[in-house]
Amino acid sequence: MSKLTLNWGLVCLALLGACASPPQKEATMTGLFEVRQVSVSIDRPPAEVYEFAADPRHLPRWASGLAGSITPAGDAWIAEAPMGRVRIRFTPRNDLLVLDHDVTLPSGVTIHNPMRVLANGRGSEVVFTLFRQPGTSDAKFAEDASWVEKDLRALKTALEAPVATGR
Repeated sequence: MSKLTLNWGLVCLALLGACASPPQKEATMTGLFEVRQVSVSIDRPPAEVYEFAADPRHLPRWASGLAGSITPAGDAWIAEAPMGRVRIRFTPRNDLLVLDHDVTLPSGVTIHNPMRVLANGRGSEVVFTLFRQPGTSDAKFAEDASWVEKDLRALKTALEAPVATGR
């Protein structure tokens, strides 16, 4: 099984079965990928944001590419996504509020998704690191960033909703 570091937007699009753009660009001459940090401020304490986002049962509420059912499978979770079953494995619970997770697609490709919760005044900042992969056009990279932003806004909405919503 190969392991790639791809961006969240590609994961979401792949899970929706819409990821099929041909290679158009390569990494820089140094071998480093262009990176975009996508973040959202959430008016909740970092520990509360982390606890909610680290619980895979909440993924369908905010990660649009994983909006189907999700069930535990050992140290991972299996989600029913539009493109089939995917395996999701989170970094073990930690005091650093790291939410990195790997998504293994039906093809066997594993996509690593770096994500952090940071203190931001009285609330939190959730930061997702988006890596531009070889073959990703400017338009596609911008689309991926928009997708991540949409999902992070959904996370914000879920966390800032009144307690009566059953958060």
